[in-house]
Amino acid sequence: MPAKAPTMNEWKKLYALMAQVEELAPWEWMHEDDIFGIQMPEAGELGFVSVMGTRGEHFAIAVYLGARGLSGFWKMHELGPRLTPEYILQVPQLQASFEGRKQITAEDHSVIKKLGLKFRGAKAWPQFRSYRPGCLPWYVGKAEGEMLICALEQLIEITPRFKENPDILFPTDSDDDYLVRVRRNGQWEDKTMHIELREDRTLDLKMDLRALNKLRGMMPGSMIVEIDLFMMLNGIRDKIEERPYFPFMLMLADHDSGFILGSELLKPLPSMETMWEQIPAQVAEILANEFAPKEVLIRDDLLAALLQPLADEVGFEIRKQSRLTAIGRARRSLARFFRD
Repeated sequence: MPAKAPTMNEWKKLYALMAQVEELAPWEWMHEDDIFGIQMPEAGELGFVSVMGTRGEHFAIAVYLGARGLSGFWKMHELGPRLTPEYILQVPQLQASFEGRKQITAEDHSVIKKLGLKFRGAKAWPQFRSYRPGCLPWYVGKAEGEMLICALEQLIEITPRFKENPDILFPTDSDDDYLVRVRRNGQWEDKTMHIELREDRTLDLKMDLRALNKLRGMMPGSMIVEIDLFMMLNGIRDKIEERPYFPFMLMLADHDSGFILGSELLKPLPSMETMWEQIPAQVAEILANEFAPKEVLIRDDLLAALLQPLADEVGFEIRKQSRLTAIGRARRSLARFFRD
């Protein structure tokens, strides 16, 4: 459990609210995209509440965190059958779900036992998890538990109203306007909020000046280099007090020969942003080992944006390509290695 875990009173409230949600069964008339917001009373963080379970497979309440979580939610819907586990695990969210007995861990059981609760059934065991980009789903902390309590309380309030009048979740004609529940003077009330899904991030990109100067001296280059960044699905935990995470592989390959020029395992902690900031320096260091490119092939918009300043500085072209043949072969080999 996190160092700052919910109190026993908060755990008691969470399990009691899940019992009410189970009885209410909102998934019988609400879909995942019937979404509304809550604003936390103290710090003002926004969460966007979505009900899962229309198809009877996974009964859960998700709270997508802030504009980034909401943007990720809509992107998941846009991807549809192309949605990957890697993408889901990079959308910041909290989940309160109903699981089978085998999915309940010793830590979950400890709380349940202390509360004197018992559950029976295939999907009867409440479970609470935090999804942080780049990390394994993990136990909720105190602030996350408080947000889940507010989300479940407001779901119980909104669900019957939605059943009577689904239009309450569409306060205006704009797709960017949302019903958000806010608390004023001790009372929760409806508010319409306009949510900009586009997030502007300021990154402090790092650079290895020695490698940069060496790479400058090697230009113009002659190689076509593929560069990719992808998440590995084998979790790592460096320290007992640290949250487990999925390492990201930065890989460079010669497009013509398929030779792997270099690779680095990167750590998405303390955040994805701090990991992204290291990438230009890592790439410059690998390319400075006599791998001067004339053209770099990249499939990902974010990676292209991170490397464009390096390309402008030393003089190579970046070209977007949906398929990287050399790195694709290497990734398939990696997948077979870990599978076997």
